[in-house]
Amino acid sequence: MSSQRAQRVAETIHKEISGLLIKGLKDPRIGFVTITSVDVTSDFRYARIYYTLMGSQDGRKETQAGLDSSTSFIRQHLGRQLRLRHTPEIRFEYDASFDYGQKIERLLSEVKADEQQDD
Repeated sequence: MSSQRAQRVAETIHKEISGLLIKGLKDPRIGFVTITSVDVTSDFRYARIYYTLMGSQDGRKETQAGLDSSTSFIRQHLGRQLRLRHTPEIRFEYDASFDYGQKIERLLSEVKADEQQDD
């Protein structure tokens, strides 16, 4: 199978799930979620959806629970839109790279402030 095809399927999944989140899933536990990337296996049976969320650790747990409970609805929607032989099993995972980037920014700011105090 072509990696280009897998990339197109991943992009379509990204677009469809983002659209569902914008229109609003009916689960009140799902906060302001942004899909950062989608990884699809070469046989299109599994998709890992990475997301980020603004908010606290408690909000992240509630959002994860809401997304997990919405997977069957999302899979049904994807099945209608993708028209693949097998609709991928989806799994949501929190993308911690945004948090990591913020931590690096904060540390660099602290180092810069310390250097300015030393001068």
